Amino acid sequence: MVRTAGDYISSLRDGRDVYYRGVRISSVSDHPVLGIAARHLAKLYEFRDRVYTDSEFGSMSKYYRVPRSPIDLLDRHKMIYDHTYACNGIFNIGQAIGSDALFSLMIVAKKMDSRLGTSYYSRVMDYYRYVVKNDLAIAVAQTDVKGDRSKRPHEQKDPDLYLRIVDVRNDGIVVRGAKAHTTQAAVSNEIIVLPTRAMSQKDANYAVAFAVPANAKGLKMIVRPIDEIEGNRSSVLSTKDYELETLTIFEEVFIPWERVFMFREHEYAGLLANLFATYHRFTAVSYRSAMANLYLGVASLVAKANGIYEAHHVRNRIIDMIMWKEIMRMGAIASATTAVIDEGIAVPNPLYTNIAKLYSNQNFSKILEGLVDIAGGIIATMPSEEDIRGEMANIIAKYLAGAVNGRERIKILKIAKELAGSSSFVGYALSLMIHAEGSIEASRIAMIREYNLEEAEKLVERILQND
Repeated sequence: MVRTAGDYISSLRDGRDVYYRGVRISSVSDHPVLGIAARHLAKLYEFRDRVYTDSEFGSMSKYYRVPRSPIDLLDRHKMIYDHTYACNGIFNIGQAIGSDALFSLMIVAKKMDSRLGTSYYSRVMDYYRYVVKNDLAIAVAQTDVKGDRSKRPHEQKDPDLYLRIVDVRNDGIVVRGAKAHTTQAAVSNEIIVLPTRAMSQKDANYAVAFAVPANAKGLKMIVRPIDEIEGNRSSVLSTKDYELETLTIFEEVFIPWERVFMFREHEYAGLLANLFATYHRFTAVSYRSAMANLYLGVASLVAKANGIYEAHHVRNRIIDMIMWKEIMRMGAIASATTAVIDEGIAVPNPLYTNIAKLYSNQNFSKILEGLVDIAGGIIATMPSEEDIRGEMANIIAKYLAGAVNGRERIKILKIAKELAGSSSFVGYALSLMIHAEGSIEASRIAMIREYNLEEAEKLVERILQND
């Protein structure tokens, strides 16, 4: 079954326990602010290129097509890029992150079954079929709140600072804990929970993976403040598209065995965490290369509106933005074309994925700097939205004219301000670009782990042998 946007919106009216600014929200899809995130995700269900015909399922979402080859990963990259572009440069995570998790679970479940005699793969595939047949939107909860970062999960003063198993029953398990910044969880149908790190034997109760409906009893989601809308009356982009995050709290949540995909197999927790990270960083550089069009497009238009497009320093700033965009896209393409096949599933090349992701992380602040430089200080000091629309509108337009008339320049300046001059959006985007899909240090660790130094060492050793 392939759902419509209306089907998806209706599915959110299920009694889920969501809180925003201290108030329990009766319906996220009908809320004036949170509803924007729901309508953003709903756009996914309107894209015709999302649907393809499968021999088993008939019409299904292409996001859930298991990649078997580099070509499949290239198609996935293009789809994520195109859909981000269609959503005004804002990533639509609704089925991308869930499928990242499912592909990782399929691979690790097969390995556990083969080596430990478990039956996780059949559980994962049964759940996968359920998701595909119902065309569900999925969030992924991976990052634990972690407490004291110098200590392992079992060493924390409060044992709930990593999500853990607290009871084992004949029909399933009970979990308690919290996961941070689970994107679009409050407007998803299901949440897949994964371990956040490698675990020791003493951490076995924390080595758990499972799936849970968003309206499960004991599951509470506290949505971050959407300051990019409520803190900026002149915001343009965020009133159309944004994605929310939640602090997702599990208070004695019951998980039936058929939805448990890892149960105390601590030696596989790190493998699952890292494999998911590889898929999700591939997704990241795919959507970020499309999101880069926002900064590149605004920089070009505001340069023209200011009459400085031909200036040497401006062209250099725009070249930096082109490089940021295209190096990410090149990284995604290289990752796909040199994919690793594991348990019959294509995995993006971890080295190239992490190189592109690290480049993205490290250079975003330069993109912001460039846009501020081109737009000018006016994006920090321009009159309020109320004044721009009030009795002083004509006078403001007169004095804010540039190479184009004042009203046209003001429209461009407003989105430039939102992207590079508003504390709410800029602070959120900066944190996102540095930490989302894994921190700078996480990508560095992955790179040094994946890179084979043998070729370089042999070259030098050959030279030294001939000395």
